[in-house]
Amino acid sequence: MLKLDSLLTFVTTVEASSISEAARRLQISKSVASERLAELERNVGATLLHRSTRKLALTEDGIAFLERAKRILCDVSEATAEISERRGELVGSLRISAPVSFGILHLAPALNSFLSRNPRIELSVDLDDRFVGPADGFDAIIRHGPLPDGWVAKRFAPSKRVLVASPDYLKKNGAPQNIGDLGRHRGIIYSNRGASDWRFRQAARWTVVRPATVMRVNNGIIMRAAAIEGLGIALLTTFIFYDSVKSGKLRLLDIGMEAEPATIFLAYPNDRRVSAKVLALAAHLRAAFGIPPYWER
Repeated sequence: MLKLDSLLTFVTTVEASSISEAARRLQISKSVASERLAELERNVGATLLHRSTRKLALTEDGIAFLERAKRILCDVSEATAEISERRGELVGSLRISAPVSFGILHLAPALNSFLSRNPRIELSVDLDDRFVGPADGFDAIIRHGPLPDGWVAKRFAPSKRVLVASPDYLKKNGAPQNIGDLGRHRGIIYSNRGASDWRFRQAARWTVVRPATVMRVNNGIIMRAAAIEGLGIALLTTFIFYDSVKSGKLRLLDIGMEAEPATIFLAYPNDRRVSAKVLALAAHLRAAFGIPPYWER
């Protein structure tokens, strides 16, 4: 007879690529995790994992069994949550992914208050700027910019992108007055967008600028710090720099053209029913951030 604990240990081990890490996530000992895996393999009559001192690998039977195991765990979780929702409670696991900078600067306090109101939710948050798909197992994702396929996206909040620089940098190098001036300045570039990061629109025409690059980095908080230090000009989203402008550490630059805007989305997999927990989280975040969100006011 298959046990849910064994299925959960198997799926967690595959996701963690380690029995030790799976045991840590499940808050059990490594020996208990190993026993559950062995029991599962006895019950299904097949070896699901190749174990070695260096790595774990799924067998062919393990690959075939993994998706079924995930589906069973998902069905049980949804059934349990549905019963709780009928009683007006939000119960069970909720796994979300969010961008690193947005998560650190804005998401943390909002999630804390959400959990205070819903103490029976077990929240798991993965801060990562990479694109994730429905197969990664998240109940919902928060993303800044375009979404990959497989998600139902709900527009969450606007986020303008504006050129900023420190007063010291502008004192030494002058402020650009138009898009032609930008080519003579040093840029702090968001590496995930590549060469087309600085894209501006006037009327219906788009123009890409490639300034001399002083830094390429995939994190907005580091970009902000570099701009404050006077290393160059950065094109940043308002949720990253708004308080630095208020304090005078950064200044907005107006070149007569608008940078390509972005939108913050909350999305859920398109192959499953959206849960009441995800809907409640979305409503809570909108209320916590405001309309328009406080970083855009």
